[in-house]
Amino acid sequence: MSEITLIAPGGIRAAIEQLIPGFEKATGHKVRATFGSGGGTKERVVNGEHFDVPIVQPPTDMVVASGHVVKNSEIPLATVAVGIAVRSGAPKPDISTAEAVKKLLLSAKAISYPNAASGAAAGVSFDRTLARLGIAEEMKPKIRIAQGGAGAMAMLAKGEVDIGLTFISEIITEPGVEVVGPLPRDISTPTALVGFLSSHTQDLAPAKALVMYLTGEEAAKVYRERGMQPGR
Repeated sequence: MSEITLIAPGGIRAAIEQLIPGFEKATGHKVRATFGSGGGTKERVVNGEHFDVPIVQPPTDMVVASGHVVKNSEIPLATVAVGIAVRSGAPKPDISTAEAVKKLLLSAKAISYPNAASGAAAGVSFDRTLARLGIAEEMKPKIRIAQGGAGAMAMLAKGEVDIGLTFISEIITEPGVEVVGPLPRDISTPTALVGFLSSHTQDLAPAKALVMYLTGEEAAKVYRERGMQPGR
C-alpha cells in the first residue's frame, strides 16, 4: 500500500479531512494532507514541491506550465462561495441583493475577512466584491484583516467585529458563528477547486484512485454538507 501526499487550500480542508478516512479504509492507502492559503498552495506546486495530488484554484495556467502536474489531468472537485457570518444567535440580515449587502457593510462597525496579501483566496475575492460595490475606500477604517478564515471567525465570535466573511466551508466549522448565506453572484463569483495528478508521482494508480474518490458520490455528499457545490 502507498502513502499519497496531497496539498490543498483551506477552503476545502474540512471536506478533505472528512473524506480521507473512508478512502483509506476502502483502499488501504494512507493520505498525508497539507493545507494552506489558495495562493500559497499554488505557489508551492509551481515551485516544484512534490505532492502526489495538488488541489488548486483556477486559473491553472501557471500550474500546468510549470510541468509539475500531468497535463490534462485537471478535474473539477467543487466550488465554494464567500459567505457572510454573524455571531450565533444574532439576527440574520438581508443579503439577497448587492444593494442589501452594500447597506449592511456600510452600517457595520467592523468586519473581518482573510488576508488577501498572504494569498487567501476568500480575501482576494472579497476585495473584488468591495471594488464592485464601489465602497473599498469607505470600508477601510472598518476592516480587521485576519489570518485565514478561522481567524476571521474567531474575531467575530469574540465580538471584535459584527460581520465576518470567508468561504462558507470555513464558516460552518467554527464555533460561535452562523452562516447568513453566500454573497450574491453578481458581486461575488464562487471559487472553484480542481485536482491534478503530479508529474513527479512514482506510482500514478494510488494518486488517481484518490482523485476519483474525491469526485465520487460520497465526496459530493460531503461537499454539500460543508457548504460547497460538487463539480464546476
